[in-house]
Amino acid sequence: MNEIFLSAVPILEKIEKAGFQAYFVGGSVRDEIAGREINDVDIATSATPNEIKSIFPVTADIGIEHGTLLVIHDHAQYEVTTFRTESGYTDFRRPDKVDFVRSLLEDLKRRDFTMNAIAMDKMGVLQDPFEGRKAIEDKIIVTVGDPKERFHEDALRMLRAIRFAGTLGFKLEEQTFQSLKKHAPLLRNIATERIFSEFEKLLKGSFSKNAIELLVKSEMFQYLPGLEPFRTGLKKYCQFELPCLPSLEEKWSLLLFTSGITAAEPFLRNWKMPVKQIREIQKILSLINQEDEISTFQLFQAGLDISIKAGRVRAVMKSQDVQISETMTIKKFSSLPVKKPSDLAITGNDLLKWRNQKPGPWMKEYLDSILLAVLEKQTENNREAIKEWLSSCNLI
Repeated sequence: MNEIFLSAVPILEKIEKAGFQAYFVGGSVRDEIAGREINDVDIATSATPNEIKSIFPVTADIGIEHGTLLVIHDHAQYEVTTFRTESGYTDFRRPDKVDFVRSLLEDLKRRDFTMNAIAMDKMGVLQDPFEGRKAIEDKIIVTVGDPKERFHEDALRMLRAIRFAGTLGFKLEEQTFQSLKKHAPLLRNIATERIFSEFEKLLKGSFSKNAIELLVKSEMFQYLPGLEPFRTGLKKYCQFELPCLPSLEEKWSLLLFTSGITAAEPFLRNWKMPVKQIREIQKILSLINQEDEISTFQLFQAGLDISIKAGRVRAVMKSQDVQISETMTIKKFSSLPVKKPSDLAITGNDLLKWRNQKPGPWMKEYLDSILLAVLEKQTENNREAIKEWLSSCNLI
């Protein structure tokens, strides 16, 4: 059993000592069976939130309406959730009613996919009423029970299914896929923020190509923000070596480029993307939307991080070696005589003194011209050389 589980066993033991059931559940159990990395564990119990509070002196309410408490024990934090049933999903997003129950089976019944409906006790023994382990071994994503019911309970589960295909490399069971395809329009009921979160997890997946292909095959892409016209662009995106692009910003940039989306800002705002991330993607796009190599001045303006990311995207688009591109970008940036505006040997005060002129827009124009001259090695980056260059250009 993974060390993360072993460190949490005392939580299960304390709950059991108080007379209740407790199990590890969810993604951590799935990933343990699949041999994947585990970052944290979730615990499910027959104890109610108030009963959990009576067992552990330090807890925090993080979702108590759904029976979830944060238990702080031995300097570590664990999410502990009461077994529950859910009913009435009138908005296709969340249950109208949550009932706490004492039955593990009833709790597992409400979960999305069989691979996520497995419980493990403190000894590592599995409770697997829906054959989730077999689904993991067969690399199949299948809903717990009727897929129509599961997708009507929370329409986001359809996108989650495809996201899991992208992160785990699993295939969708045929009935699950057909139901997903039929009920994809229900995604219109889901908040954009939730869709954005799932889609970014999908893009980060090691098998994201599979996931994008499933989005197209199922027609689900039509119900994602702004993607409806871009079937061809999504197909083009899948032709590239996507694992070579480590950051989300690079993946988004390639996706926008292959889809021919020129108005990046309104498109990305439609996804409720943070402004800082939008700006970074715009900078990358400005460098990959040109045929010529990135110039010295563009390299300086973009900075090393953006230049590396843009270089990787360009390399992937041209089927070139990404590592060589990165090495060349770093080497080129290292050779720049200035890396940022403050590296310039003069300031605006020097210009005011030399020209004997009031401050104004002209100062920025002059400083930009000087930066370009230094970068293109028309002058050295020292005060006297810059002054001499300005004089030779009749600028002072």
